Amino acid sequence: MIQRIQSLWLLLAAIFTFSTFKLPFYNGVKTNAVINDNVTAMENILIMITTIVVGSLCVYTISLYKNRVLQIVFCGIGILLECVLIYLYYKAMQEFQSGNITIWAVLHGLTIMFLFFAIKGIHKDKKIVEDSDRLR
Repeated sequence: MIQRIQSLWLLLAAIFTFSTFKLPFYNGVKTNAVINDNVTAMENILIMITTIVVGSLCVYTISLYKNRVLQIVFCGIGILLECVLIYLYYKAMQEFQSGNITIWAVLHGLTIMFLFFAIKGIHKDKKIVEDSDRLR
């Protein structure tokens, strides 16, 4: 299987995306409460649906190893959805009076980075296949 490395990148992106269900993005005090609260993927229905779509898209893209163009398109869609997800987290943070972003917020940046690495690996595979077709 030629695209072993991009399968690894996509798997890591899926693992990091699904781990945001338990790991908080933001920790703070809401305006109408006194206790600390966390913003995770489980707190907001729109964030939860977008997280499920991004993670599932990463897992599904691994199985498309014969259609590299579609893999690139799905990775691009995953990057766009991850950016939307970060924006949704930002909007959810606006409900808080005070607080701070947790270290686990880095997982979203790493997911985008892994999707870029997957696109780069898919391009390399595409070039290898085109070069081997020229030799025939």
